[in-house]
Amino acid sequence: MSATEIQSPRSGQISGKPESGKIAPKYRRNGSSRGNFEMLAWLFMRLSGVVLVVLIFGHLIVNLLVGEGIHAIDFGFVAGKWADPFWQFWDLAMLWLAMLHGTNGVRTIINDYAEKDSTRFWLKMVLYAASAVIIILGTLVIFTFNPCPVVDGVQLPGGFCPA
Repeated sequence: MSATEIQSPRSGQISGKPESGKIAPKYRRNGSSRGNFEMLAWLFMRLSGVVLVVLIFGHLIVNLLVGEGIHAIDFGFVAGKWADPFWQFWDLAMLWLAMLHGTNGVRTIINDYAEKDSTRFWLKMVLYAASAVIIILGTLVIFTFNPCPVVDGVQLPGGFCPA
């Protein structure tokens, strides 16, 4: 290999020995700001994972174990739960953290496996757009949910709305 030839740092070839698995000795990391972003993304994954475990198990316990269990889950149950701002913010936090956590994980997979820069760019744009749409629509559903809808001046039946 000549001095001007660029070798991948993980090519496994050191001093002409193929597949040693070590990083080439002339490889130097540059001091780009991307390293700081990746460290923060790594930290976010760990912290959001811990918070998500608490949020998800709290959600499952309240929805499946407390009261009548799974048999009580219907439109009225959700309407009653979302009448309380606490549960709106609980579900909102669960939605946002789950989507951001998953998006960051898929972003990492795209960075690892997409070889062409253009492919990587477009895959991430589709990922970010889909995540934004889901977060926006989920947030709108949580905060604009009306348990007592009125259609053409007639209140829809449900038995849980005040007369």
